[in-house]
Amino acid sequence: MGGWMMEVGRMALYMTFPVAMFHWFNQPEYFEKWVTETKRQIYPPENKEHREAVENCIRTLREKKDRELLAALEELERKEKQ
Repeated sequence: MGGWMMEVGRMALYMTFPVAMFHWFNQPEYFEKWVTETKRQIYPPENKEHREAVENCIRTLREKKDRELLAALEELERKEKQ
């Protein structure tokens, strides 16, 4: 086998490698750059035209639902009067 010097060298490598990787990947500049890029990929900047289209769609769906509810209430009132 290698002896005690090889074991000390291996132990130093086993302890140094994770600490070095932790130090390397947790630098504020690297971390901030990575977080910013990932956030932009997941949540792209909002487009005003898309936002308006979504709001218009929501508005038309609500109006349609309101008309349906109003028609159902009027029909219910007619049935009660008869």
